[in-house]
Amino acid sequence: MTAAKQMDVRASINFLLERFKIERERFDRSGVYAYTQRLLAYNSNKIEGSTLTEEQTASLFDHGTLPKSDDYYRAKDVEEMNGHFLMFNKMLDTLDEPLSQELIKQFHYELKSGVFEDRANGYAIGDYKQRPNMIGMYQTVRPENVSQEMYLLMDWYNAQDINISVLAEFHARYESIHPFQDGNGRTGRLILFRECMKNGIVPVVVEDANRNEYLEALKEYREEEKTDKLVSLFEKEQHFYFEKCNYFM
Repeated sequence: MTAAKQMDVRASINFLLERFKIERERFDRSGVYAYTQRLLAYNSNKIEGSTLTEEQTASLFDHGTLPKSDDYYRAKDVEEMNGHFLMFNKMLDTLDEPLSQELIKQFHYELKSGVFEDRANGYAIGDYKQRPNMIGMYQTVRPENVSQEMYLLMDWYNAQDINISVLAEFHARYESIHPFQDGNGRTGRLILFRECMKNGIVPVVVEDANRNEYLEALKEYREEEKTDKLVSLFEKEQHFYFEKCNYFM
């Protein structure tokens, strides 16, 4: 990317950040802040199995209510969607802070603190997992080793010149560690969005429509420690989000 193009991208991101701040303070549900909230929350939760539609997600964010329906709404889906909205706001409030383990735990707390099912199951909320978990058939880092593995990941990350390839590797390593009992994908994708914004990189919003491609890319990293597929997907998703945001500029 040329220096001029990089300046254009950074100017666009600064514009987005300013609009996020203004529209949030004014409770504006017609601009890019609300669009991004709905887009990220819907897709990230849908990837994890949420049954809420885009229309229902928008209604929940815009009005705090759900459209009348003959079907039942799953309480956990509603609670996690609201939690995602709060997590996004927490991300905006802490953009000046460096990424840290403590901040990542705060994101998880916002996402999960209102989820009754997780509390009833005894899941750690806003803290690392206390029970072993798996991704499909793949083992993840055991609870007693999570803090050390996260320390090593953060130490590596803080020594990098941040670009989309570095963010892809960070995301793949984070998901492989799977530090929380649940909510790893959603916190991981929010961190990805945040670190793009913070480093003047076009943000990535992973669409549910590309879920299989996304999972295959994470599988490639787990089995071969390669991020080629993930970088390619992220670049495609950057183009998608940037094109959508251009409407508001």
